[in-house]
Amino acid sequence: MALFDNNFLTKLEYLSIVSRKVFRGQLMAQRRTMQMGSGIEFADHRQYTAGDDFRYLDWNLYARHGELLLKRFQEEEDLHVYLLLDCSKSMDAGEPAKFDLARQVTAALAYIALADLDRISVYAFANGVLNHFPLTRGKARILSLMKFLENLQATGEGTNMSELTREFVMRAPRRGLALMLSDMYDSSGFRYGLDVLRHHKFEPHVIQIHNQAEANPKLLGDVELQDVETGDLRKITITEKHLKNYKDVYERFLQSIREYCSTYGIGCTITDNNITFDKLVLNMMRATGLA
Repeated sequence: MALFDNNFLTKLEYLSIVSRKVFRGQLMAQRRTMQMGSGIEFADHRQYTAGDDFRYLDWNLYARHGELLLKRFQEEEDLHVYLLLDCSKSMDAGEPAKFDLARQVTAALAYIALADLDRISVYAFANGVLNHFPLTRGKARILSLMKFLENLQATGEGTNMSELTREFVMRAPRRGLALMLSDMYDSSGFRYGLDVLRHHKFEPHVIQIHNQAEANPKLLGDVELQDVETGDLRKITITEKHLKNYKDVYERFLQSIREYCSTYGIGCTITDNNITFDKLVLNMMRATGLA
């Protein structure tokens, strides 16, 4: 099945309409960045200093109190939406592949943002940034983005979110939303990478995608397992007890993601790959009050 078939753009437009209709198009109900500038909404005053623009002096206040104070206004900026897409080999697991769903969700979230005149950028990563779709704006750019996503492959060696986020925060031109689409299989742990985003004032949102066979494998007896990212082989005899222990460990892993996100007020979506991209995005909207 094609990654972006004939119905894909139709579904994207529907998701965009739902987002705009319910919450005036603001992606996942996040606020745009606000800064002091020359907008139209008054914020406060500050003392006049030599060289300031006389046009912003509050002459009414000067007439009443003889104080030279400048008006400060609040200026609304475009929201910057960064999509961090895991391209490690483990993302190629499942049928359909986790990577296919992640790319479709990336395109859908990007389209919603572009339709609302926000700016988007995509960082493809594994053990660091592998590829980059530059910051762009406007719905017409969705075709270029889809071509970029189609050309990506889940061939990255390992997952290193720490390296990704350290590189990302140096390259991102402005703070904004940072949506992490990944299975979160980082051997060094996912927390540090998300800590880097938080400490640099980005607003992370985790979208963890897993294959049902990873959460609930149907394996018993003598098997040979291979790590898809390192190629390491291990022969093992799997018993019912081993299987139960594994499922418990995997559920604790997912729960640790939920608890981390809850502790720090981070958006969190956990799903298996047996869901369509549009249903997943609608579920995200409902979870954050968007639909």
